[in-house]
Amino acid sequence: MKKILSLLSFLLSFNVLAELRATGDLGIVIEREDGAALIINTTEHKQLAKISNLGDLSHASVVFSRDQRYAYIFGRDGGLSKIDLLQDKLDKRIIQAGNSIGGAISQDGKLIAVSNYTPGGVKVFSSATLELIADIPADYGDGKLSKVVGLVDAPGQRFVFSLFDAGEIWTLDMKNPQKPVIEKFKNIGKLPYDALISPDGRYYIAGLFGEGGMALLDLWNTGNGVKRILPDYVKADEKLPVYKMPHLEGWAVAGDYIFVPAIGKHEVLVIDKQNWQLVKAIPVPGQPVFVMARPDGRQVWVNFAMPDNNQLQVIDVKDLSLRKTLIPGKAVLHMEFTPRGEQVWVAVRDDNQLVIYDTDTLQEITRLPAQKPNGVFFSARAHKTGL
Repeated sequence: MKKILSLLSFLLSFNVLAELRATGDLGIVIEREDGAALIINTTEHKQLAKISNLGDLSHASVVFSRDQRYAYIFGRDGGLSKIDLLQDKLDKRIIQAGNSIGGAISQDGKLIAVSNYTPGGVKVFSSATLELIADIPADYGDGKLSKVVGLVDAPGQRFVFSLFDAGEIWTLDMKNPQKPVIEKFKNIGKLPYDALISPDGRYYIAGLFGEGGMALLDLWNTGNGVKRILPDYVKADEKLPVYKMPHLEGWAVAGDYIFVPAIGKHEVLVIDKQNWQLVKAIPVPGQPVFVMARPDGRQVWVNFAMPDNNQLQVIDVKDLSLRKTLIPGKAVLHMEFTPRGEQVWVAVRDDNQLVIYDTDTLQEITRLPAQKPNGVFFSARAHKTGL
């Protein structure tokens, strides 16, 4: 009997060792219709687990703990879900609001902030327990609450976000979680719909839907206020119908240039990040949604709103020209580069597939099944500001 127990103990310990995995090549794929998340291995191109019952993931986004063990998923229904990537399970899930649009993790990894449409504002939670730390209503006068968009993390244990209805940008300093410090910038422009932060965490830029141009805040010099850039680029009567709002967090920084999708235009804007002037408007076949740079900055990949959302375009940053048009399938919704950029994973919703490309040859490597995928997020994001 003792020999049998010893053998069982040995086999169990062997299984535990066999199941050990590193976190650096893990990722999350959102399955929109199923309200589920796939845990995937990016090196081996395979699915490891499926986590279900995560609510409305029609506009889901994901951030990762600094040790890359946990993924935090922000659902459109106000759900905040903490996924254990090593144990393939839902660690905890809460409903923190009525309608949510995204979130961020703090510089030290201890706080999770969520931006909410209903009620308007930002809530901050402990990343360890998901207990509420701070509730920041987006009150802009007479008890009116604004929808909050463009929430990002910033250096100095700060979060930055925009108030859609109020036309304001706020910074939230959480160095002392018991005494949050808010700095407000008003009259930044009409209807900021999304925002981005530069990879070094210095510049926060909000796109404006209600008027031309963008709003720029230098986080090193907040006393200078918000500056308007590209104010005269597009007149109101020149805009095309907008079928899908661009995602400015899916912007691109490559060398001295910033690449952003043009709202209401079939163009990708190239901006000189030294003087914030327009360098070039690159024509593209449809309304750009995500404009994303390969990690080395040599390529920029662009996807589009319907009816052109079966395409991907690859821009060569060296001469700001189109290199190739790819047709991955029906409804290309999102892209994610491997940490050093040798591959890109593409979510093709209506074909129920993930398509993986070699970014050097631009040849397809393989396809993996996924039910209505609408987001791909790799754990390397844990070590990048604004992601």
